[in-house]
Amino acid sequence: MDSERVTMEHVAARAGVSRALVSIVFRGVAGASEATRERVLAAARDLDYRPDTRASRLGSSRTRTLGVTFSVGHTFHGDLMESLYTHADAAAYELVLSGVTPSRSEAAAVETLLAERCEGIVLLGSSQSTAQLARLARRLPVVSVLRPVPGGEVGVVRTDDATGLRLAVEHLHALGHTRIALLDGGRTAGAAERRRGYRAAVRRAPGLVESILPGGPSELEGAVAARAFLAQTARGRPTAVAAFNDRCAIGFVDVVRQAGLRVPGDVSVVGFDDITEAAYPHVALTTVRQDAERLGAEAVRTLAERLDGESPPGTPPPPVVIEPELVVRASTAPVTRRNTPS
Repeated sequence: MDSERVTMEHVAARAGVSRALVSIVFRGVAGASEATRERVLAAARDLDYRPDTRASRLGSSRTRTLGVTFSVGHTFHGDLMESLYTHADAAAYELVLSGVTPSRSEAAAVETLLAERCEGIVLLGSSQSTAQLARLARRLPVVSVLRPVPGGEVGVVRTDDATGLRLAVEHLHALGHTRIALLDGGRTAGAAERRRGYRAAVRRAPGLVESILPGGPSELEGAVAARAFLAQTARGRPTAVAAFNDRCAIGFVDVVRQAGLRVPGDVSVVGFDDITEAAYPHVALTTVRQDAERLGAEAVRTLAERLDGESPPGTPPPPVVIEPELVVRASTAPVTRRNTPS
């Protein structure tokens, strides 16, 4: 078989059955006995046969594929992929990925998934307008992960971002910090909720002073925020910062350390997400952990229940809001350890 592509006909001949029976086995439908199924699968293994799932989907009314849009370079989106793949596979769905880059819009990424005949779409950190998302949801089931969407037409699976920032502020306040800055996320998905949680926590805690510095989702924005932080007088600077996410926090820490400040001796830092790098020994970032495993599981479950008829047609899926968890590492310390810069 080395000189030609192995087909169902070859498998059928090796197993001594019809091509139709081979097709039934690989489609996973009724019509083949267990003995026949084992014989077909053994023949396929002997011939190193792999079914052309793309071609089979073209001839079927269902594709059993879920599309996923994600931001290329967004570390936490990558962390979500393992869970999405695991739970899609368990639900007998395949994933089709479509990336968003600075030169490729989310709308273009969605169009690719529609062209692939995906039955449902998972949007990670969507930046599209509510109206755009509602129009898309009228075409096929859609789940927005990491971003709330009003209206009920779009399924939502997200972390309680406001609670996450409250946990960060409460942790820093318990360590004696009263000047706690937020490195803001701007218009990034989840930023408004985290900003709201920060402000609410500052209002509730006695003696806290609100301070918001422009930040963003990457190390570059964290570095810019650090330079704004360093431009303040030493006595007027915050003694602690809560960053929009871990990457922003890591960029901030790198710049302030290069400027001669100690983390956490001179400034305590809390991130958000708990990406893999946050736990590296040389980073050891205190952070607010998002449950990537459960976020992925709930996104797949929400779509699969609608597509497989387990939820009533026309009924909007209830939003799933998952509680975050504070993970304390070495980037935060009591304010009494801080040496005031001269």
